[in-house]
Order: sequence, then C-alpha cells, then structure tokens
Amino acid sequence: MQLQGDRRDKRTSGSGARGMVMMVVALAMLSGVAARLAYLQVVKGEYHREMADNNRIRLIPNRPPRGRILDRYGQVIADNKLSYSVFLEPLEVRAKRWPEVLGRLSTYVGIPEDQMAKKLRVAGYSSPYPVRILQGADAKLVTLLRERSQELPGVKVDVELLRIYPNGKIASHLIGYTGEISEEQLATRKDQGYRLGDIVGKAGVERLLDLDLHGQWGGEQVEVDAAGQIMRVLGEVPTQAGQDLRLSLDLSLQKAAESALSGHPRGAVVAMDPRSGEILAIASSPTYDPNLLSGRIAPKDWKALQSPDRPLLNRALRPYPTASAFKIIMSAAALQSGKFNPGSSLYAGSGLKVGNRIFKEHDGASFGSIGFVTALAVSSDVFFYQVGLRIGPAKIAEWATKFGFGERTNIGLPSESWGVVPTAEYKMKHFHQRWFPGDTANFSIGQGMLLSTPLQNVVMVSVLGNGGYRLQPHLLLGSLPARDLVGLAPSTIATVRTGMRAVVTSGTAHRVLNGDGLPPNAGKTGSAEHGLTKARQTHAVFVGFAPYEKPEIAVSVFLEDGGHGGSDAAPIARTIYRAYFAAQHQKAKQVQKKAIRSQKPVR
Repeated sequence: MQLQGDRRDKRTSGSGARGMVMMVVALAMLSGVAARLAYLQVVKGEYHREMADNNRIRLIPNRPPRGRILDRYGQVIADNKLSYSVFLEPLEVRAKRWPEVLGRLSTYVGIPEDQMAKKLRVAGYSSPYPVRILQGADAKLVTLLRERSQELPGVKVDVELLRIYPNGKIASHLIGYTGEISEEQLATRKDQGYRLGDIVGKAGVERLLDLDLHGQWGGEQVEVDAAGQIMRVLGEVPTQAGQDLRLSLDLSLQKAAESALSGHPRGAVVAMDPRSGEILAIASSPTYDPNLLSGRIAPKDWKALQSPDRPLLNRALRPYPTASAFKIIMSAAALQSGKFNPGSSLYAGSGLKVGNRIFKEHDGASFGSIGFVTALAVSSDVFFYQVGLRIGPAKIAEWATKFGFGERTNIGLPSESWGVVPTAEYKMKHFHQRWFPGDTANFSIGQGMLLSTPLQNVVMVSVLGNGGYRLQPHLLLGSLPARDLVGLAPSTIATVRTGMRAVVTSGTAHRVLNGDGLPPNAGKTGSAEHGLTKARQTHAVFVGFAPYEKPEIAVSVFLEDGGHGGSDAAPIARTIYRAYFAAQHQKAKQVQKKAIRSQKPVR
C-alpha cells in the first residue's frame, strides 16, 4: 500500500511539472501570436490597410492636355493630336516578375530592358501612375502588342495627346520642342504638380512658358473587384487643361523671314515693333523640324541634328561681331561726350596711323572732310577711328552698355548670350594683355573683341526708331515689359537718324532699300571681317526701321560668311518690309470695307 501511494505521489508530481512546462509554452506561443497581431494591427496597420485598399481602390489618373501656342492673329503654331503610347502599370505585376515581362517587351519595342526597368524603379512598383516607355507608336506595333497582351501583363497601349507643329520648321528655334521630364527637372517641379512621365518644354517658348502650357492632372478614384473590374467611382478631380498662349509673333511675317533666309547656310533675322518691344519674327538658319523630337526620333534624324552646322542652335541669340552697325552707337557716344556736335567734321583719308600700324579705310577710299551724317552714309572707318580715339574706350563701352550690349535682353529664352563689351579690364582678364590704341580703333568700328547678338542689334536700332527708349523685347502678346530712356539729347537722335536715312537714300544701302515701292526707311549696313588675313571672309550685317517718320517695324539681319551688309543682308530686310507693309495694307482695306458695310444708308 505504501508503495502504491509513493507511486501516485511521483506521478502527480511529474504531471504537475509537465503541466507547468506546457502552460509556459502555451503562454509563450500566445504571447508571440499576440505580439505579432499587435505588430500587424498597430505598428503595420496603416501599411496593410493601404495594401488592402490598393487591392480594392484604384486611382485612374488623367493627364492634362497641353495648351496650344498661337500667333498674334490666332493662327496655330503648336497643337496636339491623338497618338498611341506604350505604358507600364506598376501595380499590375509583382516586382520580381517585371524582369521577365520587360525582357519580352524589349524584343517588340526595341528599347533596352534596363532602360525600362530604371523608369519603373524611379516611379516605384506601388505607383498608381502609368509609366510611359514609348510615345507615338505606329499602328503595326500597337496591333502586335495587343495580340501579345496575355504574355505582357502590366503593359498597356493607350491613346494620349502628342505635341505637333503644323507649320513644320517654321519658327522652330523660337517655339522649341517638348520631351519627357527628366529626373533633375522633376526634383525641382514636384511642388508645382509635375509627375514622372510628364511632357514638358525642352527649348524655346515651350520651355519658357511651360508652367502655363502644362495644366493640372486630374483623375478618378474607383473601387474594383478581384478581377480588376471597376465597380463604382468613389471620387473625381477634374483635369485642368494647359492655357492657350497667344504670342506677339506674326506667322506670315515669320514665313517671309525664313524664306528670305533660306538661301543662306547660316544666319539670323529678328523683326520687332520698336514702339512696344513685341517680337514679330525670329528666324535662324539652318533650321529643324520640331515634330521629329515630339515622339521617338529615328537615329538618322538625330544624327542630322548633330551636324557641324548645328541646326538646333538659335543664331538670333548668339554673339557675333557687330561690324559697322556699331557706328550708330559710336555716333551717339561722340555727340553725347561733349567733344563733338552735330556740325563737327573730320578729314577721312585712305588710312590713319595708330601706333606703328596703318588702319585703312574700307576699299582704300578717301572721303575727305565729312561729318556724322555722311560718315554713317558711306560707313567711313577712318572717321570713326578718330572719333573713338578722341572720346576713349571707356566712353564707348559706357554707351554700348546703355544701348543694351554686354547683357541679356531678358526675353526669357535660356540660350540667350550676353555678348561682349570689351574694356581694358576685360582684355587683361581674358587675354592677359593691356589695352592698346589699336584696340580702341577696332572697337570704334564694331570689330575686335566686341560681340552682340542679332536680338541685341534690333533693340539697339529701335532706340533711334522710337525716340530714345531702350525696350525689353518680349514674346507674349499684351505683356508690358521695361521701357527705359537711354538719355540721348534730341539733337543727337536727329543727327543719327538723318545719317541712317542717308544710308538708304545715297549710301551703302541705296541700291536695295531706296524706293522700290517701300516706305521711306533708315538703317545701317556692316561687313565684319574675320579669319586669316589671306583668306579673309566677311559676315553681313544690317539693322534698320520703317517707316522713317513713325517706325512700326525694326529689323536686324546677320549672315555668317554672308558677304556684305548692303548687297547681301539689306535685301533680306527689303523682303521683310515688303511682307509687313503688304499685310498692313491688306488689313487696312479689310477694315475700310467693314466700315463701309456697317454704315446705314441716309434717308
């Protein structure tokens, strides 16, 4: 009996120990489950709720249509058309499966797999926004991808608006082109409503006014079932289209300018209203078709855009020698210096000795004793050598700056150059040489280190056209830019204007711009020498305005290696004047006809 009791005690004590162990294990397991539940519900609760909502709620984003660009009369310069694009939808495929899908897709679209994968990674595998990999897909590719849709999950072919330029190459340098936003651009524009895959302006007006043209994204939040079918719309944010923008540009005049420039390999033309600063035309040669850059560009087309002639370069904004057009500023600087007056005269022989060098008159001519009016008309170098040496390089630089040289016009186009107004400090800094009298002589006739852009030149000549105001050129119709008095005396303006008129009536441009059905006009020709002495070439320059008494249009022409101002650049100005005044005459007739029709008969 005692033995059996001892055995029961031992069994009881053993079972009690085992029970305790089992209870501890059970409590530990329950604690683990509780901790895991707490972690999942409390710590990771928001994450899992979001994941559940992503399985149930989807965002269907709507891209905003880009605003159109119009000329001053409402003619379309940049528009949109429906086009097929290929997208990746990150949420449709698990991250680890995307390499397989992209590998197949690459064989069809011809885009490297790693390039597509990078876009996907940047967007994020949980992004609700589609990732564009190809724009402007042709019908053959669209059909192929739709046929292979089962083996390409997460790949979507959809219709979107593609930027088009209905006038082709016309105004391409001014308007620019669009492209997909870069990571660098996105980093600075996220707070402005931009997203990965947005189409943005890359050059010209497209870039300058992109924020107005872009618009605001919209979209629908929808509930979907397990198969991804939409069950109901939960909310909607309306898409805001980009603004249509009307430029000051006259498309007809732009076409005339580009046609006149087409016979010259490299050059630029700018036409501006000297009363307001409105840009009427900007042409640059060679040009390019911005439609090539809207979608996927062919390798041969891209190679052509990288040719030595640099067709993407807007030469209207690049610096060149001002040549004898600078004599307009020289005349103003001399008359304002107090060392000359409108009746002053100098002897202009066939050359002038400056230091140890003879600075010759162009063509070896000798003009005798002449004043400012004649010196401008015949473009005497020797006359202006003497003027420059007497007033000094500091005074010349001061007035060049007042006319807008050496700084940007602030038209807003990112490729605009500052140009160069040389000084003794500038020469020492860049060439480590001191300033010599010969530098002043070259400076006085627009040669040497002096550089200005065709756009700066049209601003400069407009100062004489509008009575002494330096205007800020602008592209948006109706804007009111800066308008500053340069500080010229009325007698200075009158003398320089008279000289510029003489250029046309009896001087270097009289064979081209005098009469011939044109209104009275004024201008200045120039021929900038460059290159080696034995193979000297000349750029051709012309600046002018018309009509003479009340100017409505100012013109700047520059031709690289284009010959001479009077014989080569001035004829382009003549073409522009004709186109402008013919259009104005036609508009006046239309207004007159409307006025006659609106008159009621008297009884």
